[in-house]
Amino acid sequence: MRPLLPLAVPAGDAVLGLLPTLARALDGDLPHALLPHADRDAPPATLAPGTALTPAEDDPDDPTAVVVATSGSTGTPKGALLPAGALRASAAATAARLAPGPGAQQWVLALPAHHVAGLQVLLRSVRAGTEPVVLPAGPFGADAFVAALERTTGAQLLTSLVPTQLVRLLDAGPAALQALRRFAAVLVGSAATPAPLLERARAAGVRVVTTYGSSETCGGCVYDGVPLDGVEADLDADGRLVLAGPVVARGYRGMPGHPAFADGRFRTDDTAVLTGGRVRVLGRVDDLVTTGGLKVAPALVEDALAGTPGVGEVVVVGVPDPEWGQRLVACVVPAGTPPTLQEVRERVGTAVARHAAPRQLLLLDALPLRGPGKPDRTRLRELALGRAPG
Repeated sequence: MRPLLPLAVPAGDAVLGLLPTLARALDGDLPHALLPHADRDAPPATLAPGTALTPAEDDPDDPTAVVVATSGSTGTPKGALLPAGALRASAAATAARLAPGPGAQQWVLALPAHHVAGLQVLLRSVRAGTEPVVLPAGPFGADAFVAALERTTGAQLLTSLVPTQLVRLLDAGPAALQALRRFAAVLVGSAATPAPLLERARAAGVRVVTTYGSSETCGGCVYDGVPLDGVEADLDADGRLVLAGPVVARGYRGMPGHPAFADGRFRTDDTAVLTGGRVRVLGRVDDLVTTGGLKVAPALVEDALAGTPGVGEVVVVGVPDPEWGQRLVACVVPAGTPPTLQEVRERVGTAVARHAAPRQLLLLDALPLRGPGKPDRTRLRELALGRAPG
């Protein structure tokens, strides 16, 4: 049986040294599966690195290429078992959707490559037969992003960002904006992208594509609300989004028969609505807030507040409340003069519903993040509980 071996993933140009290994993994030609992890950290011990995959975790006809740790938003990270065939299908469908015309596709890597979004930049580059341009190690900066463009040679440039990175580039001035305009597609994912940010980027001539997916689907598999070719989206009886197709993982490491993968489909933790074949994700089931006996999807409140006067970034969470069961908290990074709680309540009450209006406003200098750029809702709840409502 094939073992699962750790793969230390460095930052900066050193990551290019992994491309031959990833090429073999993509071909299903490695004698072991890979467990990517940041080279400064140990791989998750719960995924049993160094031990053999079980027969249910591997298939000689389509070997497990990599095991990607989930973000662990609700506890211990799980390991998504990604077959080589799933990764090839994901790369092919992405290329066909984003840049189907002639000319070499070249990616710019601006995300950590041990997370699925960054890893996919490397794997898609392998499939395209081009070497990605990698931003230097360290905090993301607009100057480094602009400088990376000077090293590109591909006819069709592609990159993957998180919303915070896109905001920084749009705020950085003409050089960064001109750099963004050169891309055939700028994928933005890992966290919900506010509608005003999308409108701003597209009005500036940036070809932004929103992505939805997870480690369990080889990364993004729904672009601008439309599933990639071969991917099917449905809802279960509870309104959870269910995804099927060749990009779905074969399960979780050490968790045979996990209910999330019943019938070869992946039952996500997100609620959604389907309209005319388009998917609109409302947020995680765990993030739904019941206040005064009524359920509220934080995403709807965030959409109502995003881009309004005084609001730069916003995340809405629920915390225990002795009167309402839970109260909604608007966690806001101000833009200019901060809004008041009353202004926030009026905007949400008008745009969504009166019961959805936040009862607490938490002003922050920056949103706490986890992984490649997801808001840390657990930390935000802790911060909200440390301050008096209002």
